[in-house]
Amino acid sequence: MQESTNHDKIQLNIFKNLLIFVKPYKGLFLILTTIMVILGVLDSIFPLLTKYAIDNFVEKRNITGLGRFEIIYFLAVAALAITAYYFIKIAGKLDTLMAYDIRKKCFEKLQILSLSYYDDKAVGWLMARMTSDITRLAETISWSLVDLAWGLSMMLAVTIAMFRLNYKLALITLSVIPFVAMVSFYFQRKILKAQREVRKLNSKITAAYNEDIQGAKTTKTLVREEINLKEFSEITTSMRDSSIRATIVSSIYLPIILTLASIGTALALNYGGKGVIFNTISFGTLVAFISYTTQFYEPIRQIAVIFAELQGAQASAERVFSLLNEEPDIVDTKEVVEKYGDLLNPKKEHWPEIKGGVEFRNVTFSYKTGETVLENFNLKVNPGETIALVGETGSGKSTIVNLFCRFYEPTSGEILIDGINYKDLPQNWIHENLGYVLQSPHLFSGTIRDNIRYGNLDATDEDIINAAKLVNAHEFIMEMEKGYDTEVGEGGGLLSTGQKQLISFARAIVRNPRLFVLDEATSSIDTETEKIIQDAINKVLEGRTSFVIAHRLSTIRNAHRILVIRDGKIVESGNHRELIQQKGYYYNLYTNQFIEERSKDVLR
Repeated sequence: MQESTNHDKIQLNIFKNLLIFVKPYKGLFLILTTIMVILGVLDSIFPLLTKYAIDNFVEKRNITGLGRFEIIYFLAVAALAITAYYFIKIAGKLDTLMAYDIRKKCFEKLQILSLSYYDDKAVGWLMARMTSDITRLAETISWSLVDLAWGLSMMLAVTIAMFRLNYKLALITLSVIPFVAMVSFYFQRKILKAQREVRKLNSKITAAYNEDIQGAKTTKTLVREEINLKEFSEITTSMRDSSIRATIVSSIYLPIILTLASIGTALALNYGGKGVIFNTISFGTLVAFISYTTQFYEPIRQIAVIFAELQGAQASAERVFSLLNEEPDIVDTKEVVEKYGDLLNPKKEHWPEIKGGVEFRNVTFSYKTGETVLENFNLKVNPGETIALVGETGSGKSTIVNLFCRFYEPTSGEILIDGINYKDLPQNWIHENLGYVLQSPHLFSGTIRDNIRYGNLDATDEDIINAAKLVNAHEFIMEMEKGYDTEVGEGGGLLSTGQKQLISFARAIVRNPRLFVLDEATSSIDTETEKIIQDAINKVLEGRTSFVIAHRLSTIRNAHRILVIRDGKIVESGNHRELIQQKGYYYNLYTNQFIEERSKDVLR
């Protein structure tokens, strides 16, 4: 999985994209920036107060006006404390709100992206963007950028104060600034490159964690613990080495900046000290300058840190915006969206009712890799008809179903639903009327009731029970101690495969879909459970236009039509009895499977 990270310097256009997230909080951001400017100005006042105290109270050994001075100093400290309090409060709020907005936007994007997007994206890869990358981005905007405002305003205030006190001493003190700029320019590419590598490896580690946890049972049965540990150690070692390299680059950069700052301070001490000796500069002015040199280079040090953070934030921003800028392969036209709404804001009142007629008309489909799976494929299905698809792996069965569900779209040709090209209607029109049961159904953490209701959030308890009864799931559910309130565990791990399958049937049927797809729904269960599910299938498919991808041919005997698919073409078509009489590919496949299953029954 390659990531596009081709820039070696800070790209302003990437950070300009962040303005869309700053815009709703521009008021807060403006207040925060103003607060930081005030902080910078307040910080620059204290050396002047120190100068005044030394020149008027220490040097003259006079305390006249000391009480008024103390009040002014106290007010300055109080103002600094109050300003710092509001800075922390508002920056923390802005950080939280922006992280929320970016995550929400990214999650919305994941909802509307086409199924093909997930074909080559690891879960960990996406999780890294939704968690650590977004966190870093929000923190950078809320804290680092406003720190930049503080640093720049303070440097400006200090520079003005220094030049007003003694312009020659100011010029000598600031003479190292060009060297600071050159060092920063040199190190920015190295820091950015190191940070990008760290973020990439962080994604790989997250993905490895996810895969190892989900595949724990496979790891145990294949005795892969040692191999998995070795592979994971290689990734973490790379992460460690890259992190160390990134830290070393930053750790070299910051001391150089501090050294240059110290040189500036030393120059001020040398020239200013001579001025005090020869009475051309007051002692208070020299003390103020020493404070100012420290203050001036502190923002530079902070800006150096911010600069390094911006490098890392840019790497995170590139990754987040690569997700946000991803275009779905399937997009409704502008006219369709205006009339029927989009995926997140549908106008269901304008949707036509689905009867269930389906037609593939000269459909050709090729994957992005260039592999052509279907070519000039034609098929007409009547409303309420059950079509079973049989064929070898890679023959095109799943492609036909995915095109029918509009998870993918034809490369050429068209697919009609009730005589209408489904591209002329919104994507979720067909999905809203679709029931889909997978070979390995996924259940969500929660109760059985929650998982069935997931198919229709408006379903009543009565609807849920009726759906469960229809698919023969009610009986085993009621045998459980908590019935419909039984927890299914993560991914349905507390239930058997057959139980998960029946619940997924109930979840699909509770939405009362007109279209139905069964993807080898009985291939992973025992014969006894298969009979229960087969009875459920017969009930569920009645009156609904259905496509069934079958592994066990005994489950499709009642299909209206059975299509034998080879190389994306229909080579045999008919009902079970007709195909048996033809004694072709289906006949051989069915009889061999029948003999195999009977042999297993005899051996039990």
